[in-house]
Parts: sequence; C-alpha cells; structure tokens
Amino acid sequence: MGSTPGRPGRVAPLYSEWLTFVGISVDHRDNTNLYMDAAEAYRNACLNAIEYLTKWGYTGEQAYLILGTSPIEGRIGGVVDIPNAACSVFLPTEIFDFDVRPNGDGPIYTDRGQVAVASS
Repeated sequence: MGSTPGRPGRVAPLYSEWLTFVGISVDHRDNTNLYMDAAEAYRNACLNAIEYLTKWGYTGEQAYLILGTSPIEGRIGGVVDIPNAACSVFLPTEIFDFDVRPNGDGPIYTDRGQVAVASS
C-alpha cells in the first residue's frame, strides 16, 4: 500500500482566541528529568489544561473529554533547550458558553454535573 494524501477536512469554524498550556519533559510524580522527551512534555501540557478546567468545575473526566473532542492544537515549542523538551496545547476559548479565560476574579467554580465517569 502506497502513501496517498488524505482528503482535506473541514476548516470551519476558525478560532481566533486560544488558551495556551505548556509542559516540559519532567515526570512530576518524582521530579525526574526525562531529557528531551517530547511525549512527556505534551502529556504535561495536557495535564495542565485538565487541571485548569477542573478549577472551573469540570471533573477530570469531563476535562479529558473536552481535550479529546475539541479542535485543540499541539506544538513542539523547543527541543533545543537541553535537557528539556517543551510542548504546548492550544484550546480555543470560543467552544465554551462562558468566558473561560483567566481574569482578575480567577476561575469561578461552577458545578457542571457528572456527565462523564471513569470506568473501573
């Protein structure tokens, strides 16, 4: 099977405002530097986004699903800053029905229900 280009997907809607979350290649469970591990850096960026969304009242599962179903953008920001790799996750603010951007009042926790649960 040869390599063939895929069909382009829909490009609309286009978003103009994004929340940015950064992660570096450190395993924060034991603060071990994983030396240029971009996968760990991206994982940490996603975990930072999940942590931020939980401050607004989403459960961890809901935040995970938001990242998994939203048109996020992921970027490798740097692999030349030895010993760390840095990655970013960009989450469009327009997908929310409230202002999720940081502000002077800080995140306002609102119970968003429990529509997603972790399987055991």
